[in-house]
This record gives sequence, structure tokens and C-alpha cells, in this order.
Amino acid sequence: MLQRLYIKNVALISEADIEFDEKLNVLSGETGSGKSVILDSINFVLGSKADKTMIRYGEQEAAVRAEFVVQENSEAVKKLAEYDIETDGTIVIHRKFSLDGKGAIKINGSAVTASMLKSVTQHLVDVHGQSEHFFLLSEDNQLKVLDGILGEKAVAVQFQLSELIKKKREIKSKIAELGGDGAERERLADLLNYQINEIEQAEIKVGEFDELKARQNVLANTERILSALNGVRAVLNDDGGSLDAVSSAQHLINGISAFSEDYAQIGSRLEGLYAEISDISELLSDYADDLTFDGREAEEIDERLSLLKNLRKKYGADEEEILAFLEKSREKYELLSDSTNAVEKYNKQIEDCNKNIFELCRKLTKLRVSAAENFCKSVTSELKTLNIPNAQFSVVFNEYNEQTANLQSANGSDSVCFMFSANKGEPLKPLSKVISGGEMSRFMLAVKTVLKDINGISTYIFDEIDAGISGFTAKTVAEKFVTIAKNTQILAVSHLPQVCAASSAQFLIYKEESGGKTLTRVKRLDEESKISEIVRLTGSVDSEIARSHAKELIKQFKN
Repeated sequence: MLQRLYIKNVALISEADIEFDEKLNVLSGETGSGKSVILDSINFVLGSKADKTMIRYGEQEAAVRAEFVVQENSEAVKKLAEYDIETDGTIVIHRKFSLDGKGAIKINGSAVTASMLKSVTQHLVDVHGQSEHFFLLSEDNQLKVLDGILGEKAVAVQFQLSELIKKKREIKSKIAELGGDGAERERLADLLNYQINEIEQAEIKVGEFDELKARQNVLANTERILSALNGVRAVLNDDGGSLDAVSSAQHLINGISAFSEDYAQIGSRLEGLYAEISDISELLSDYADDLTFDGREAEEIDERLSLLKNLRKKYGADEEEILAFLEKSREKYELLSDSTNAVEKYNKQIEDCNKNIFELCRKLTKLRVSAAENFCKSVTSELKTLNIPNAQFSVVFNEYNEQTANLQSANGSDSVCFMFSANKGEPLKPLSKVISGGEMSRFMLAVKTVLKDINGISTYIFDEIDAGISGFTAKTVAEKFVTIAKNTQILAVSHLPQVCAASSAQFLIYKEESGGKTLTRVKRLDEESKISEIVRLTGSVDSEIARSHAKELIKQFKN
């Protein structure tokens, strides 16, 4: 429910802070007093398009804050969870809009976009006014109403449909992997066979490319490497080289080793150094002897690297990926070799899926038809109490069979049309084609009464839908409001004294001048003021008789 609404600098409202009742809230006032401003403010905070003209003259910014209290398992709370916005059942929406066209929207302190806001508020409030294109006039939405009545029954069948359609899509994907028709599969098999042979004939090994690149680098730099090896060997072995120097040093230190153990240790180390240098020298000689440039080997390496590069370009970034491609291709080729049997098997599975989908569609249709019959009876009964005594209402379903059924939608194969006739002797026609504005208001009210416990909306807003209604019908409208308000909060702009009498909270919207400016004010009426407002709405002179009549009117709705 909408618990509180704070409005600042919207049209003629400088500031208003309204606390609503959880049941029937009625807003009344003279024509032009600003009742529409209250609704415009609510629509604004719910996500309707912002307009600079809504900003109060002389001000830079308009702001509206709405505080809702909802069940913790409500759809609105679930939607907030998708946006990682926490709530304990309280939802506070704050929206601002300035003259420079900039705006800000926050839900429970978190910034959101207008589309995010709408996705939440569509589960909070249902607004209906005289000129509004009603949800039920769209045939696309009429099926949703029936599914809403069915609730979990429809959801369960639609889930099964969704799973079967998903399974069918996966099977078709497998067939697509096999290729289209027989010729296409044969072409694909030839291609796979060529790719398999090309990779197998290459006999590649993991790490081979890097090894060949390293060997190629050595061959390309043979002369440079040989020159370096010989140079180092000369430094170590030639006369006056490192070996001679270490040998001389060893001879000298050995001559004094008897004088100190330290000298003897150095002598041992020099001996080891001499042996290490000799070993290195011999190793360098071996390297130099082994290092020869083989033009044939270089050519073979070039060819092999070229082959591997080509395979990498076609089948993978390295040898491991190429081998993985080979394995997958072998599996696919084996499958294609038996493709005729595989396709037959898959097509049989698709036929079975379609058969099961069709059966579920028929099951869903049967559920919807049953729900529609009860729905139509209930709405027609409500319409008769709303002074449309000859009302006829039915739901027409499209016919379909296994050939014409839509087997691709989890929503089933139904399309429906709400048919309506208000006058005796007149045939039923599509609702959107024949219903008048006044009839639409009563039709909508009848539907709301029937669906009051189904759609999960916590607040209904009615904008003068009772216009043109009076007498007995006005009393019935008020009674419908009371019935709906037992479970769903209502905010209603009304001129009917009967509706005001039925209210659990009555608000007067009025204008007053202050400081040379006209302001719109909102005041919650106490019992005596409410009586005065009912007297005004009846057009009576404020007398004891009129007030007594107003009290009697209020009393009727307290029973």
C-alpha cells in the first residue's frame, strides 16, 4: 500500500505531506482545485515521463517521495532483489526533476533508471482513469488475465512447455551439426575426412614447433656461435691463457702452503679451478666439433615449420589445440558416417516433443476455457449490479489442431478475444470495438472486483471513473470500492457523495491565496468535515436535514 506521499513544488502545490489509509481513500474538491496534480505526482513518482511544466512557477526543481509498505514476498520486492536493492517490506521512492531537464531517481537510497523504476512500480500500483487506454482492451493482455486467474496451474504447464521447447531446440541443434540434407552432410563428411587426413599425416607432437624454432635459430647463427666457442676456448687454452695463469698461481701458492693451512686450502681451490677450466675447454671443443651447418636440415626445418604454421592457422593456436580439433573431427565424422540413422532418431524425438507440446497446449487451453467461463459469469454478474442489466460477456478462443498449433511458444497456442454487448438484442463484439467510456469504467470496476485477490497489486487508483453515474448505481460503485478495499488499498478521485461516505479516509483538495500566489492544499477531513463535504457533493444547503442525510449515508457503509 501507498503509506505516505510527499510532494514539493509540483504545479500549484508548494508542499504537501499526505498519509493514506490502508483501505478506501477518497479525494474530492471543486473542479480545478488540483486533484489531478495529486495523481500527476503519483504517476511521476511511479515512472511516467517528466515534464518541465509540472515544476511550480518560480522554482527550479520538483520532487515527489512515495513510501510503500508491501509483503516481503511480493513481486516488487523480488524485482528489487534483482537490482541488489535491499528492503524489509518498505519501499521508498524519491524522484526529482529540474528545469534544466536533469532528474534523479532513488529507491531505498539506491539510484535507478526510469525503466528500472517502472519495472518495480508496475507491481505496486494500478492506475485507471477515464481517458486511459485500459489494459483489458488489448487482446495481447487478455490472455494474461486468464493466466493470472489460473495462477500456479498455468505456470506449471508453461514451465513444462518451456522445457520441451528447449529440448526440441537442442535436438535441432544436433541435426544442424550433422548438416542439413543428405548432400550437405556428405559435403561436410568429405571436408572432415580431408581435415583428419591432413592432421594425421603431419604426425605432429606437442612442443614440436618451439623445438624446431630453437634449432632453426641455432642453424641460422652457426658461424657466430662457432666463432664465440673458439674464442672462449682460445682464452682458456692458448699460451698465456687462463689455464697457464691458474697453473702458475697454483705453483706459487704450493711453494708456501707449508707455512699455513689457509695457503694449502687456496692451493686446493686453485687445483679445482684448473680442473673446471680444463673441463669447460674440452666441452667447448666438443660443442665446436658438433656444430656444423647442414643445409638439408635447415631446409627440412623450414618446410616443417611452414607446415605447422599452416595447420595452426586452420585448426588451432598450438599443437594441443590442433590435436583436440582432430579428436573432435573424428567424433563428428563417425557420427556423420551414421548420419541417416542419427537424423531419423532425432526427427523421431522432435515428433515426440511436438506431440507432448500439443497435448500440453490442449491442457492449458482447457484450463483457460474453464477459467474464462467462471470469469465471464462473475464479471457479468457484477455488471448487472452496476446498472448494465443486459450485459453479455464472453471469451472467444481461436481454434487450432496439430497442423495449425503454435508449438514454439511456452505460452501455448491460444489467442483470445474478450467479447461484449451492453444492450439486449445486440450481438457480442470485440470489447475494444463496442464499449463506451462509461461502460468501460463500470466494466473495469467489475473486473477489479472479481480479480481483487489475484493480481498481487497493493494499490488501485481510480481517477473519476464514476463520472456520469448516479443514484442506485452510485451506491453500488461505492460498495464495490469497499469490497475491493478489504484486501487492496484504493485511492479514488470522486464527486459521488456515496463514494465519499464509504471512504475510510477522506481528503479535500482546495485552493487558497497566500502572499499573492494561488496554492493547492490537501487536508484530511475529520468526521464533521466529511459530513460537510458530502452535503456539498449532494448539492444541498448545509442544514440539519442535509447533515442528517449525510450521516445516514455514512452509516450505511459502516455496517
